Amino acid sequence: MKLPSVRIIVPLLICNTLLAAEDFRHGQPAQAQRDAALYVPDLGALAKPQSSELRELVERFVKDRDGLLQIYSVEGSALQVKRLREFYHAWQARLEALPYEPLGAEGRIDWHLLRLNLRYELGLLDRMEQKGAEMQPFLGFAETIAGLQEKRRSFAPVEPKAAAADLASIRTGIEAAKKSLEGDGAKPGKIAALRAANRLDGLGKVLKNWFDYYNGYDPEFGWWTREPYKKTTAALDDYAKFLREKIVGVKAGEDEPIVGDPIGAEGLKLDLEREMIPYTPDELIAVAQKELAWCQAEWKKVAQAMGKGDDWKAALEQVKANYVAPGEQPALIAGMAYEAVDFLLKRDVLTIPPHAIDDWTMTMMSPERQKVNPFFLGGDRIIVSFPTDTMDHADKLDSLRANNRHFCRAVVHHELIPGHHLQGWYIDRFNPHRQLYYTPFWMEGWALWWEFHLWDLGFVQTPEDRAGALFWRTHRAARIIFSLNFHLGRWTPQECIDFLVDTVGHDRHTATGEVRRSFNGDYSPLYQVGYMMGAIQLRTLYAELVQTGKMKEKAFHDGILQGGIMPIEMVRAHLTGTKLPRDYRSSWKFAGEKP
Repeated sequence: MKLPSVRIIVPLLICNTLLAAEDFRHGQPAQAQRDAALYVPDLGALAKPQSSELRELVERFVKDRDGLLQIYSVEGSALQVKRLREFYHAWQARLEALPYEPLGAEGRIDWHLLRLNLRYELGLLDRMEQKGAEMQPFLGFAETIAGLQEKRRSFAPVEPKAAAADLASIRTGIEAAKKSLEGDGAKPGKIAALRAANRLDGLGKVLKNWFDYYNGYDPEFGWWTREPYKKTTAALDDYAKFLREKIVGVKAGEDEPIVGDPIGAEGLKLDLEREMIPYTPDELIAVAQKELAWCQAEWKKVAQAMGKGDDWKAALEQVKANYVAPGEQPALIAGMAYEAVDFLLKRDVLTIPPHAIDDWTMTMMSPERQKVNPFFLGGDRIIVSFPTDTMDHADKLDSLRANNRHFCRAVVHHELIPGHHLQGWYIDRFNPHRQLYYTPFWMEGWALWWEFHLWDLGFVQTPEDRAGALFWRTHRAARIIFSLNFHLGRWTPQECIDFLVDTVGHDRHTATGEVRRSFNGDYSPLYQVGYMMGAIQLRTLYAELVQTGKMKEKAFHDGILQGGIMPIEMVRAHLTGTKLPRDYRSSWKFAGEKP
């Protein structure tokens, strides 16, 4: 998160109508009142080895890869792709030669995960090359820009006159590409055009970095290149604007159209292999449809309890209208956060360190960012989405409805404790090398598992709160269906929006924001699938280990957090202490043989 961190401050006069006589901290002391000794862990336990034998090897890989990316920094250039491919192949060969049998259970987990990660990265390079080839007819000058920066990075002496000629050549290439697209010839589709416009933005930054390195320090360089550089960067900007407006369809004063970049069946196959999910996209859609059917049956019960008969949308409308007044949202969120902590501590179902309870913060989301994230976000802090005084009247009402009391209560704990904030706290302290294996199936799956589990534990009591929780659970199932259908090329973004409105009960503006976030943002193709599918994996693992009496619940949850972030199939190996064979392949059918 790049937003500034602001320590949470909750006034003493917290809206009496909001919390009545209730203690919004639910028994938790203010940070300054907690005994500082509680922030210090059991040093004896930490003195014992916590990680696998390959921790330093994984850390070395990450540092060496990051160093290589500093050398070859032009994203997508032919040289960067070539050097990364060579690097990954060299690591593959060394890893295969590493003696396997002496490794313990944790070392074997890291061996398999690093091996899987290398195979995935090589697949991504192939995907990047394919996309580059699709853009090459109208970005033929890109390698010339990359070459200037890569020569500079290798400390080759610059030849100002030749550099000026390169700039002129780049400008000529830009103008020729634009002219060809203005004519009657073949034009790129919206997806390729938006991808190219984004690449142009990156190339503009590369060119600026190259120019600024020499300009002012080499008088002859400036004499030759200053004017050609100015004209070339103007041409780059104009070309990117042309692609966005004339091909993609961006209109001044309007939000960018939702285009996305579907990866197709083969792309999904690669990504599912990396996540250790032994199911096809269609099988995952079938799992999601079963979860959706459960939600729809529960919705009828909630609607009847709220006096709405079987009309679940009427019940949802009543919930959306129950929001707090401007200025009261931070206190509402803080109270809900401490309520969840209190509920969990009393049941002793996982370890929540006092330090983690006290070190989260709160910031407010900008109106611009709310177009992509209509609801609040979380992690090291909770980022509250709520109307500001600069919004139009209709936008204010939309934001109020989207951030009503009952939607918030269902997911504050998803973002903070026991969700993302607690995850982040553990990730930084236990097996941090496994951040290389980042996966939404662990990150989002854990947070959603707690939405499942808190429902089962009785945290969600009133019909209105159950409606709030059901809205999100229905949404998570719908995410699997619409995102996979989009990436398979079956659904358009508009069909995804309509599906969220009709099936989940989204207002159209929140549905649009969710689809824009999924496809125009920087989320991985399986990110939206990871929420519920990861939660289902953990639900199955809970039944396998806790409900059978093989593990205590607290040990189960603590083990997941302390094991580090990784695909859930490897979490299973970690919890059971399984020594994986060298030829192990993903095979855990967590949703049954035939979903």
